[in-house]
Amino acid sequence: MSSQVQASSAGKPRFHYAYIIVLTGIIMTGVPCALVYSCAGIFFTPVSAAFGVSKAAFSLYFSIANIAMMLSLPFAGRLMSHGNIRVVLSVACALCGVGLIVFSQLQELWQFYVVSAFIGAGVAPLLYLAVPTLINAWCAERVGFFVGLCMAFTGIGGVVFNPLGSALIATGPEGWRLAYLVFGLIICIGALPLIACLVRARPEELGLNRLGEAPAAARASEQTSAGSSTSQSSEDAPAPDSHSSLYKSPAFLALACFCGLITLNQTVYQFLPSYTSFLADGGVGAAAGVSGIVAAACMAGQAFGKVALGGLSDRSIVGSLSLGIGAGMVGVLIMMLAPELPFALLGGSLLFGLVYSCTTVQTPLLTRSVFGGASYTDVYARISMVGSLMGAVAAVFWAWICELPHGYIWMFVLSLVVMAACWVLGVYALRRRVHTA
Repeated sequence: MSSQVQASSAGKPRFHYAYIIVLTGIIMTGVPCALVYSCAGIFFTPVSAAFGVSKAAFSLYFSIANIAMMLSLPFAGRLMSHGNIRVVLSVACALCGVGLIVFSQLQELWQFYVVSAFIGAGVAPLLYLAVPTLINAWCAERVGFFVGLCMAFTGIGGVVFNPLGSALIATGPEGWRLAYLVFGLIICIGALPLIACLVRARPEELGLNRLGEAPAAARASEQTSAGSSTSQSSEDAPAPDSHSSLYKSPAFLALACFCGLITLNQTVYQFLPSYTSFLADGGVGAAAGVSGIVAAACMAGQAFGKVALGGLSDRSIVGSLSLGIGAGMVGVLIMMLAPELPFALLGGSLLFGLVYSCTTVQTPLLTRSVFGGASYTDVYARISMVGSLMGAVAAVFWAWICELPHGYIWMFVLSLVVMAACWVLGVYALRRRVHTA
């Protein structure tokens, strides 16, 4: 099978199953993750109105889902490392789809809180662990590009499904129930069977090498030709770190802080529409009429940024990190200091989208670069816990900041400080790389 898939009789490469793995990554992020995560906002108004509660009361389910994600990530990471990854991801996808279907039938607000915990546990491995774990296992080259490409579909899926959901909601007072039902069925019928049938944990299961990796015989020849120098370097290499020591290492702590802070910073985008409305009310003409599309500009920036920064990471992880954070800082400065200039708000929001993309692209790629592949899934699951926890409280924090005198200025200043800290933490972690088997 290996010779049939990987090479022709003339030695020319053929289609590699790794591209199917990339496709499954796109399906996971573009369908269940997008429907659960990127489309949540369209339900806040109709559902809160239907139950006669505030939007804050209903949106609390989203915080509960984030907490459930945080608590489930270590278990999901361990199951993916030591169990059947296809079963784990299929169950996770089913939890998302069935959870949304159940949402369509609920009659009490507290029921949303309970069901959201199961949805959060389901989306956690799909959003945080599946793509980088599978791409790392199947690809020896272009890892950053493929991770970025897959993660871009969380935003692209939102662009596709948000209008569909809005149209279904607009069908009547109970339209939100129809939208939840349709979204759940799309996951269960469209995504779940493909994930269950196509996902494979490692290329060895199909008798393949990783994409871009030399055949085993060639690698053995290369190792033999290295001679005694290779043996000497192996003797001098440090012993693999245990997980307990990894979790106490400066590099792990730096990346955990990076994940938390970059998640805190990405949440600023949620307040860009209210910032433009604030400017428009204050007589800034350039802000009039753009409050509805400034968030869309940020989403466009993050979709482009995930692919571009992921591809650049294959050449230079520091360069990719610097570009993403640098673009975000420039975008914030434009929006803060020159909002009256034509297209400044849209341009600044577009640039901010690049640093937004760092959350789900730079974090896993930094983890892979610092810790290698052997302990990747378990380590990244622990690091992602910090991001999930921050995701549960970030919106409340920024809302409090914005309500202070000159609150939006403080929001942008703190965002600049956070981005600078993230760059320092990322570079520091790279310089304290940990050797693993």
